Amino acid sequence: MQPQDIFSVISLAFETLPERYNPTIFNQFYESSPEGFFIAEQHHIIIGYLIGIKPVQGSARILMLSVKPHYQRHGVGSALLNAFLNEMKTQQITYISLEVRTTNTTAIRFYEHHGFVIKDTLIHFYQNGENAYHMDRIISA
Repeated sequence: MQPQDIFSVISLAFETLPERYNPTIFNQFYESSPEGFFIAEQHHIIIGYLIGIKPVQGSARILMLSVKPHYQRHGVGSALLNAFLNEMKTQQITYISLEVRTTNTTAIRFYEHHGFVIKDTLIHFYQNGENAYHMDRIISA
């Protein structure tokens, strides 16, 4: 990931996510936690990204994971997630959490396949009032 990739990530977020984030937040995430910013490219075009942060010692949180629709179900999301998990493991992070829409059954199954477990329901979590599941996973050293 290079700083100039931020613009492509913002564009992909706008294309694939229902939330409309202020573009400056992507810069803030990258500047505060560049080791948690992963991209997937094909032919020099960004087709997916993962943004994660380390809010407290020993834990990390996945904020966004998105893949262009044409490339979904081809292992891109898994590659991004595994790269993130491996990086966090090298930094002695043992706990990873995330939120996912309760209606996004595809994403829920994806995260469960990768060892995440639903821990709680967050009422009206998203901007449009949708609920989220809080999911987490312990990674071993």
